[in-house]
Amino acid sequence: MDRERKILDAAAELFYEKGFHGTKVDELGARAGVSGPALYRHFGGKNEILATLFNEAMDELGRATGVQHEDPDRDFERLVRHHVEFAISNRHLVNVAQREDRSLVEPWLRQVNRRRLKYVEGWEAAVRRCLPDATTAEVAIATQSCLGMLFSIAYWPTKISRTPELADTMVASALGMLDSYRQR
Repeated sequence: MDRERKILDAAAELFYEKGFHGTKVDELGARAGVSGPALYRHFGGKNEILATLFNEAMDELGRATGVQHEDPDRDFERLVRHHVEFAISNRHLVNVAQREDRSLVEPWLRQVNRRRLKYVEGWEAAVRRCLPDATTAEVAIATQSCLGMLFSIAYWPTKISRTPELADTMVASALGMLDSYRQR
């Protein structure tokens, strides 16, 4: 594993355990197997590391928002499954992204916020395809309801988040929510 990856993985763990402000650069370097000063050969500091973690998450999640299936429900199901799998396999990162966004500083804050907006717009487009008669407000509410449910997985007890049928259950919940709008 390359050094940058080790640093990022160690940062995700430490930021999860101690918070961004509670993590010291020397501690981060030690966890990654490099000296604190050596960390600066790879990143400009903790702020850049945090922004890189956020950007990696947005890269992966954003890729999934593009249309891949003609059937909107099937595509929505794929999107939900992708998000569930990401939240389970990147539990620390998702948790850090939820808690530490207030720690981002410029210029990274603006960039991450722009990318988040684009990600939410991708979800809204997927929801809109499933609910073509919904109002803009209904699409926004349905989208935020889904995302809130999916992001919450990062806070669930590990035992529950590793339930084999979790993805199926979350897909059923998300589709059920969409069905409630269709029945109006």
